[in-house]
Amino acid sequence: MGRSTGWPKLLGGLALMIPALMPRSGRAADITLPLKAPLWTAAYDWSGVYLGGHAGYGFGRGDATVRDPDQVGGRHGFGGQIGGVQVGYNYVLPSRLLLGIEADAMLPNYFLSNGAVWSGATAQNSFTEQVDYIATLRGRLGYVTGNWMVYGTGGLALSSSQVTRSSLSTDDELTKGLMRTGWAAGAGIEYGFARDWSARLEYLHAHFGQWRTEFSPGSSYASAMNFSALRLGLNRKLDWSDVTAAWDGRPITAPDNSNWEIHGQTTYIQQAYPSFRSLYYGPNSLHDSAQTKQTWSTSLFLTFGLWDGAELYYNPELLQGFGLSDTTGLGGFPNGEAQKSDFLYPHYNTSRLFLRQTFGFGGEQETINSDYGQMSGKRDISRLTIQVGKFAVHDVFDNNAYAQDARVDFLNWSIWAAGAFDYPADKVGLTYGAVAEFNQKQWALRAGYFLTGNESNSNNFDGAVFRRGAYLTEMETRYTLFSQPGKFRITGWLNNSFAGNYRGAIDLTAAMPGLDPTDALVATREGRIKYGYVLGLEQSLTDTIGLFGRWSWNNGKSEIAAFTDIDASLSGGLSIKGASWGRPTDTIGIAGAINALSRDHRDYLAIGGLGILIGDGQLNYRQEKIFEAYYAMNVFAGTVATLDYQFITNPAYNADRGPVSIFSGRVRAAF
Repeated sequence: MGRSTGWPKLLGGLALMIPALMPRSGRAADITLPLKAPLWTAAYDWSGVYLGGHAGYGFGRGDATVRDPDQVGGRHGFGGQIGGVQVGYNYVLPSRLLLGIEADAMLPNYFLSNGAVWSGATAQNSFTEQVDYIATLRGRLGYVTGNWMVYGTGGLALSSSQVTRSSLSTDDELTKGLMRTGWAAGAGIEYGFARDWSARLEYLHAHFGQWRTEFSPGSSYASAMNFSALRLGLNRKLDWSDVTAAWDGRPITAPDNSNWEIHGQTTYIQQAYPSFRSLYYGPNSLHDSAQTKQTWSTSLFLTFGLWDGAELYYNPELLQGFGLSDTTGLGGFPNGEAQKSDFLYPHYNTSRLFLRQTFGFGGEQETINSDYGQMSGKRDISRLTIQVGKFAVHDVFDNNAYAQDARVDFLNWSIWAAGAFDYPADKVGLTYGAVAEFNQKQWALRAGYFLTGNESNSNNFDGAVFRRGAYLTEMETRYTLFSQPGKFRITGWLNNSFAGNYRGAIDLTAAMPGLDPTDALVATREGRIKYGYVLGLEQSLTDTIGLFGRWSWNNGKSEIAAFTDIDASLSGGLSIKGASWGRPTDTIGIAGAINALSRDHRDYLAIGGLGILIGDGQLNYRQEKIFEAYYAMNVFAGTVATLDYQFITNPAYNADRGPVSIFSGRVRAAF
């Protein structure tokens, strides 16, 4: 896509899905379902300002007519997961009638097909309409009885779409925005289950009449659209004490003694670089002219205690933005938030939804603090943990205390992760799988199975379970060196996936002159084994300085499944806390990485082949070398601003291009 974005950063919350609240305890000897007293017994106060999020399923219909100059038209259904945010105000009359006003925005799933309002073609061009968002401004009329409220709602609706006309004979493409106004109506039921917290189930329907956009004389697109949504939502009532709490750094969290916890974050990253030397340019090259791009993510992480030892995790996110050069041009890409799907507007994604069951074996316990992806409490050190559902492989394997999360520490892909670890994932880094971990005080052993994509760099997973897939195992040892703690990990992995072979593509291209090398790689796809390993180290040098390092390797015979074009990588660095200069919550990070390709991989690129992220059309091969340094400053509690610099020589392993300096600014707010 590659278009600059102007979307205002006003969506600060996220869609929430509320399962039944069940009690929990810190240990898991026997699985029982004891009842617990209600969280909130007093009547809920419905009056006031609230902010919240929702998630659910949306479905619609587009009716379109195209003149180009011949006329085509028709009806098309679309739908899928949605998510969004809402803000509103309620006032309850003495008669228990509730008067309210609410504004909201619904955003489509990151699968673009779910938001395709209509598509069709004339003799000359194809036309596609893609919905960006649907927003409403509605009044609410409800009736309150204790902690329950039922309501009807209605008002104005606004939608934004992108209509693209693509030539069937050339690569010409033209996109225009289409704004619609209409009306929305619906009804719902809401329950106040804790002080300041309420959950709702709501149906909403939006209707938009026909609107037209002109491409050129004799070429136009006109369509009408209806959209319906069934949504689950969570609201947090706000008052002046919340404003002062945020200013003082006191978080807005779930109620005390509840069996659920909530965390949230929003991260904005702006990256830029000046022009650099380039002798030539290819389809997957980093643009040699100066550019700037940005990414933005907003997410929640909700944890629900179900029964002893069982926890349900739900992580809805809104993702928006673009990587530099549409996330191409480097093996070690400089922004870990820049996934392989560019979004002009925020898109909703259920990034994690998994069940974790822990079986404790008694003995010594440890205290767990509430955090992103972990529920507070106590657990046995000797334990077996099983996790099943949707999550990232990197959540469990190849962890590192100093280089793990591009929202917090290093930004470069080959520094916050092991560059040659081709773990299975979709285009935003997630997959479905199961992991078992056996933990002891001085070591832990993990093993897992995950679904792989049905082809390289895909959002669709291969349904041939166990015949295809990824198998991983990791051994972690914990030790003390000169009174300072450290960890060492050995990770082994094997992918059985539908993949092309680099040497086979080279041979096929030689045998068929004129065949594009990338097409040749696709033609060689079949079930293939790819394997590799990661060695990882983290070591405290002092109370404020930590050292880390990774060495990773894969056999480099078949195409990359999901991560990036790296077959061997060595990285390492230091993380330094600011206590010595009076800023104990600030952090300096300094690191470097050296990335390399296998012989088959580099020969394939040299004849003009394309990888997931790289491909200059030819190749003067050298190792890709990366230096990164950042300073993360704690602005106030929960908010950190970071300045980051990266210097990259031989971008995409090509000595005929670069070096390039990349400057980044990052702001992250979390509770």
